[in-house]
Amino acid sequence: MKRIKLIFAGRDVEFTDRDVALEQIAKLAERGTYTVHVVYGPEGCGKTALLKQAKAVLEEEFGYHVLYANPLAKRTEEILQYSPSARELVEKAFSVFSDPLAKAVDLVINVAGWIIQKFHKAKVAVLMDDIFQAIGVENAEAYVKALLNLIEWPPAEYDKIVVLVASSEGITRERVGRHRWATIKVMWNMSKDGFRQLYDVLPDPKPPFDDVWRWTGGNPDALEGLFEAGWDVERVVEDLAVDKGLSAAFAERWRAHLAKALEDPDYLWEEPEAEGLAKELVEKNLVVLLKGRRPDAWVDQPPPERDPELGIGKHYAWQTPLHREAVRRALEQAQKSA
Repeated sequence: MKRIKLIFAGRDVEFTDRDVALEQIAKLAERGTYTVHVVYGPEGCGKTALLKQAKAVLEEEFGYHVLYANPLAKRTEEILQYSPSARELVEKAFSVFSDPLAKAVDLVINVAGWIIQKFHKAKVAVLMDDIFQAIGVENAEAYVKALLNLIEWPPAEYDKIVVLVASSEGITRERVGRHRWATIKVMWNMSKDGFRQLYDVLPDPKPPFDDVWRWTGGNPDALEGLFEAGWDVERVVEDLAVDKGLSAAFAERWRAHLAKALEDPDYLWEEPEAEGLAKELVEKNLVVLLKGRRPDAWVDQPPPERDPELGIGKHYAWQTPLHREAVRRALEQAQKSA
């Protein structure tokens, strides 16, 4: 299976690891998806990279017409990508939609329908990346239903369709999951061996691998962020605390429960009075609600049942050890101020 090239820390690198995930993509390509597959996971765990690799696999190895949208992409050319076979229809959509890139999600849904109409018994793939943040959490259910309608009520007969949506917005998971419109999957950070391959790409001098693993828990975006910060962990943690809104008021409000959740994230699952804290930590993208360890519930391989060093419990896990450390610092500041 051909591996695509990605930009990581300013370097061209080959898509790394995720062998199990690629096997799962191939199986979906062979049979299609009957519901919308929504993949949740930590910020920066590699969901975008996987969708880009999936585009290549579906297009080149299985003959799909592929549409990919990432409304939050940093580079304009990455907001909307598509197979050459879809170019004419995408150009048509650009003439119909005002400010089409700002409406990339709607555009893709429309173009997917046109592809089904134009190509007899087509194989179509719709890949959506981080769309819930772009369209608004309150609209997540409506868009998942629109994608399901494309599967169940297409404008013409198709051969197969694959619909994958990736999101870090854990707050939408409960909204989407309460309907039978979607199949919820969870994706975790990279395996230790795969993560080491990315670490090896970065130039010396750099901290020992085991230290970097303990800081990041295998999260490639965290690795890139540390590298760009000159391996200054303090700076990264401080920035994370600000970005996540970890104010003194937040830490003080949840002080009694935070201390226990920092030691064991499953406290959020086991303690009824911590339910509000759990929801807020999910909303701030600091922890992830896990889904057992059944292989079919996961994209790629699940994390270990428990790993206290990395902040992983059976039911909840800190997105990375850096996220946990940012919360710990906020709590310490609140305790000093009390």
